[in-house]
Amino acid sequence: MKTGIVVLAIALIVLPVHPAGSAERAPEPSGEAIRKILDDFERYAIQGMGNWKVPGMAIALVRGDETLYEKAFGVREQGKADPVTVDTIFQIGSTSKAFTSALVAMLVDEGKAAWTDRVVDHLSDFMLYDPWVTREFRVADLMAQHSGMAAHALDGLVMIGYGRDRVIDSLRYVKPATSFRSAFAYQNNLFLVAAKLIERKTGKTWEENVRERIFAPLGMSASSCDMRSFVTAKNAATLHREIDGKIVTLPMDWEHLDWVYTYAPAGGVNASVKDAAKWIRMQAANGFFEGRKIISEENAKFLHTPQTPTPMTDPVQCYCQGWVWRQASPYPIIWHNGGTSGSKTMIAFIPEAKLGIVVVSNLIDTMLPEALAYRFFDLYFGNPLRDWSREELDKVKEAAPKAAAGKPVPPATAEPAMPLERYAGEYSNPVYGAATVMQKGDGLVFTFGPRKTEIRLRHWDRDVFMGSWSYYGVPEDAGFVAFRVAADGRPVEVALEGMNEDGCGTFTRVVKP
Repeated sequence: MKTGIVVLAIALIVLPVHPAGSAERAPEPSGEAIRKILDDFERYAIQGMGNWKVPGMAIALVRGDETLYEKAFGVREQGKADPVTVDTIFQIGSTSKAFTSALVAMLVDEGKAAWTDRVVDHLSDFMLYDPWVTREFRVADLMAQHSGMAAHALDGLVMIGYGRDRVIDSLRYVKPATSFRSAFAYQNNLFLVAAKLIERKTGKTWEENVRERIFAPLGMSASSCDMRSFVTAKNAATLHREIDGKIVTLPMDWEHLDWVYTYAPAGGVNASVKDAAKWIRMQAANGFFEGRKIISEENAKFLHTPQTPTPMTDPVQCYCQGWVWRQASPYPIIWHNGGTSGSKTMIAFIPEAKLGIVVVSNLIDTMLPEALAYRFFDLYFGNPLRDWSREELDKVKEAAPKAAAGKPVPPATAEPAMPLERYAGEYSNPVYGAATVMQKGDGLVFTFGPRKTEIRLRHWDRDVFMGSWSYYGVPEDAGFVAFRVAADGRPVEVALEGMNEDGCGTFTRVVKP
């Protein structure tokens, strides 16, 4: 059996990576040329904002220590007059992952950890399903998205109210979907382990580390990484999402707002576009900000180094350490997007040109931030122009009828269920804990988690029900809920399709003595 170090080295060698950039530096536009680029870009941004029905948005473009462009559009909350400004605070979602990887890079700079260290040598209670993978899991593996788990494993835990420790402790129950380091699968959970490593080595919380080691030296004075700061901010963008074709506002007192902050090391930073521009300047300068070293150049470059090929092959893309490497002309683009329950962000930069873009918006159901990033780089470098926004809109329109056609249809001759009281009782799961099934009226209700989350069950066929919940304030189907019945007619298990993509969504009936 090869050691983890050897396997990691092989994974890095075989990636289909193209040269980092041209031998000669691409010419940079200036004067009238850059003004025309910015005018064209702004027109495109405004048009896209209308096409995607985005209530509010802010954009910053940076080159070296210069801000080429910084502007805000629209309103903080649809139907109200308060405008978005460059100081408006947005949730920036999974672009927060790079803050965690940056803190780990600082630990490596200080000799408190190494990328190739075994995680268990720093966190003895770290445990995955496979003992060998547990033993061979390295610090760099925590943020490279090749763990072998199914994508988004355990995300349901935070949605129903569990905390970080429960997520970390539950990793041991997630059976591998692929072999270790063999395939890309996006995770949030392992960034909590990285945060725990940071806390163990510094004696301070992840939040304190972000504030003291990133926000303070970069002058990101308006930024935060907790829910209270977001909801009490005088200038914060309200969350929006599209439901049944309408843009719906999620209020600041929405009961599920906290999940993103439970997952803060993977998605809980709040920032204005003005602050985020400082963050991207440091990244584009490979760890330096206004002449000061924040991260060593060696480790900053490692954060941007391809580790795991993503399924997309055109263009070639690879996950790095909280960033994605994307093949582009004349230089590769380093990027990451972020989405919460009602916001969408894109942060992208090119180290060779010290050029970067930040787009923050208060609507989750849009690909405009990504489209604007690629449009800007094409304009700047004189690439053939593609209408990235229109292409993504067309994909959404094409997908809608397919999604509608793919919705399950109740069987014409469904077999009747057993008397509903037979299904009622207590159930248990090592990940999600205790659950109850109760009869309410002519249906069943499945209740679980710290929030006592309710999934209402309507009969579908024999022992199968369709679950629905009102997570966003309106009833939505949440997948099938299937009971397994023993030969004597007793339900012995119930599986929740919506919680079972990682194999952890089956509950066992509790038999009382």
